[in-house]
Amino acid sequence: MRKMLLAALAATALVPNAIAAQSAKEVRHDEREINKDIAKGHPQEAHEDQNELREDWRAYRRTHPNVFHRPDFVWPNGYSYNALTVGATLADVFRGSQYRIDDFATYHLPYPGKHRAWVRYGNDALLISTRTGRVVTVYTDFFT
Repeated sequence: MRKMLLAALAATALVPNAIAAQSAKEVRHDEREINKDIAKGHPQEAHEDQNELREDWRAYRRTHPNVFHRPDFVWPNGYSYNALTVGATLADVFRGSQYRIDDFATYHLPYPGKHRAWVRYGNDALLISTRTGRVVTVYTDFFT
């Protein structure tokens, strides 16, 4: 009886964390809502939706820490970490396949969209335009 009670208590403690993370389908829906808000000229609503989406990613990261442990990042010769912001242009060398995050769903990252890709840059995850190399989104300290 005592073991069952402890198991029930443990399960109850885990439920809020499991509920916090959205499914990939819900993330795509939220992204569409953000795009609609932008198209309708409601930037404040789009910004609020983006913050909710980012918080969902953080909740997923807290509940799945082992997913984010990756091997050490190997910098190309002559390069070192320089914090990038939205709008910066990423060097061509980082657009290669060895830096791409093709399994973005594993990390609960949103679908990158057409002509965009998720890229690992040090411990950061960057969403870039594959045409220009411009940084669209930055998640700092993404990998541990």
